[in-house]
Amino acid sequence: MQREARKVLSGMAAGIIGAIIAMGLWSTGMLNSWEAITFDLRARALAQPGQATNDIRLILLDQKTLDWAKEEFGLGWPWPRQAYVPLVDFCYQADAASLTFDVVFTEPSVYGVSDDQALGEAFMRFGRVILPADFAKLDGSDEDWPRHAPLPTITTSGPLRSDGANVATFPIEELAARAAAIGNVNVSPDPDTVYRRIPLFVLFDEHLAPSLPLATALVERENPVIVFEGNTARIRDSNIHIDDDGAAILNYRGKNAYKAYSAAAVMESGLLLAEGKQPLIDLADFKGKHVLFGFSATGLYDLRPTPMGGTSPGVMINATTLDNLLSSDFMRKSTLSTTMMATLLFAVLTGISVMAFRGLVISTTTSALSITAPIILSLVMYRMGIWFDLAIQFTGCGVTLFLAGTLKYATEGRQKRFIKSAFKQYLSPHVIEQLLQDPDKLTLGGERRELTIFFSDLQGFTTISEGLSPEELTSVLNDYLTAMTDIIQDTGGTVDKYEGDAIIAFWNAPVDQPDHAKCAVSTALRCQEKLTEMRPALLNRTGKEFHMRIGINTGPAVVGNLGSHTRFDYTMLGDSVNLAARLEGINKQFDTYTMISKATLDQLDGEFAVRELSRVRVVGKSKAVTVYEPMADDDQSARKDTLDIFAKGLAKFYSGDFTEAVTIFEAIAKEDPAAVRYASKCTTMASNPPEDWDGVWTMTSK
Repeated sequence: MQREARKVLSGMAAGIIGAIIAMGLWSTGMLNSWEAITFDLRARALAQPGQATNDIRLILLDQKTLDWAKEEFGLGWPWPRQAYVPLVDFCYQADAASLTFDVVFTEPSVYGVSDDQALGEAFMRFGRVILPADFAKLDGSDEDWPRHAPLPTITTSGPLRSDGANVATFPIEELAARAAAIGNVNVSPDPDTVYRRIPLFVLFDEHLAPSLPLATALVERENPVIVFEGNTARIRDSNIHIDDDGAAILNYRGKNAYKAYSAAAVMESGLLLAEGKQPLIDLADFKGKHVLFGFSATGLYDLRPTPMGGTSPGVMINATTLDNLLSSDFMRKSTLSTTMMATLLFAVLTGISVMAFRGLVISTTTSALSITAPIILSLVMYRMGIWFDLAIQFTGCGVTLFLAGTLKYATEGRQKRFIKSAFKQYLSPHVIEQLLQDPDKLTLGGERRELTIFFSDLQGFTTISEGLSPEELTSVLNDYLTAMTDIIQDTGGTVDKYEGDAIIAFWNAPVDQPDHAKCAVSTALRCQEKLTEMRPALLNRTGKEFHMRIGINTGPAVVGNLGSHTRFDYTMLGDSVNLAARLEGINKQFDTYTMISKATLDQLDGEFAVRELSRVRVVGKSKAVTVYEPMADDDQSARKDTLDIFAKGLAKFYSGDFTEAVTIFEAIAKEDPAAVRYASKCTTMASNPPEDWDGVWTMTSK
């Protein structure tokens, strides 16, 4: 009992130290980048629509719109301002709640003032158009709020929390004077360039200017009041957590959360309405909706990284902000006390789970739970609208695992010595070393790793064995397997098992081999060369020619101790293993002896000569795989002309020109057995061409 108590106390001590280290790293900002990544993963996994998501529509000026304007009207970029008039009029006739432009019209139109006035008049007809201005600290054209721009009517209560701007760039007078409101469009990303926050207001020229989406949300409210209480701003009857600069954390809805329309479709609908014709878009779909217009064409440079992954049009950030304002569900950070207490709790639980529990299953399960618990809590809190700091929890648990594991290792050396003495007689030194580093591997289980897998089989071995006595067969097979195994082990490969004359091996486990694909292909070529040397002697002993087929594939697999609780082997399994086995057998279809997958080829860095054999669909798989035949450099040089002709025939085969392919393959049939197989295949397909040819040779047998 005292021993167990000491283990618990040791685990608690390790947890406290781990938590203190994690808090120190967190306080210096060293975990910020990691925390941002975990937040983005949560945002993508848990994104869901808000109450107001369906009240927002996007109009995107995409590449399709640019092409349409060029083809239909000969308009190059930038467009004349009158080009936007049909879009505005369509929203007006649809009775949209508002139209917000995420485009700063800072320069007069090159087509003259009448061009700007035409768009301004469309703004006046609509009456609820919101335009952006760029409020900044350094660069801008205005130091005072211009008379032609509508002033914000926001009044405040309580100590103001807002960033300040020294200068600003406003829309031109012809447009700004006819807008219902002006909003700030200047948004800075987090240090990793991802947009997770947005300032809701900025103080400029003694006026509290709203952000562009806030201006939209308040456009129908007269003299709105914002109440500041600490780090909270009460807007539209909802409390929003803000930082010292007035920025709120966005609650993203998903990559394609808002119904979006190509600007071309909206503009054409506006033109059709002007002619009294039926529009392309139903007016009812815009009725009462807040419409935001922005750029999505790559060449217009308004794509922004967001937590949803990749880049999104900049207008998506403003749409999300407007959605959060209308739905009253911005995110907020967890409190300092909550973060500190959770860090200490999870770290202590981790330390106890490592030190106090003896059984592998119990210890592993409790450790996994102590590490998984912060993740679960962070997901629950995200759904509650709270950004719970997860990186500090991982760091506390990770440091505690290291400390407790080191302590446990130091106190359990006798277990290591037992393992070494008990298993060294029948496990390889590499596996023994793995067991010494992690005794838990003595039980069933495996790990997911990238392996290069090798399957070999002797051609016609059944016929060979029928002519030999058991003693002769054993002797011949042992000589062959020894020669091949020596080469495999010389290149760092692990022999998984022998199945009669078949050899199954892999590279990159249990020890890491960065060049595992190269080692496997080198082994295959060396094995074929060795068998060529042995062939005369084997022919003399058995009266048969020995030829070996090899299939190699690279990919993820589970490797480890697999079997029953009383007997298990260090082996592998997975789709990548199955594919390697299929490739060995597919050699028969092409009369080749060594075949590798494209996944293996991609890791060879051009070190070996290869030729593309085919795109095949193996039995049991729907996805095609491109396969190649590796060869020695001198072999490639000697067969260069033949290989070039084969490549031409293969191209014809891929394109479905089977008649021409037959002619090409037959020209080299005497020099290339694979060409013979293709000539036969193409002859059959030429007589009955497939309807939907995709260039893939579907295998019907293993």
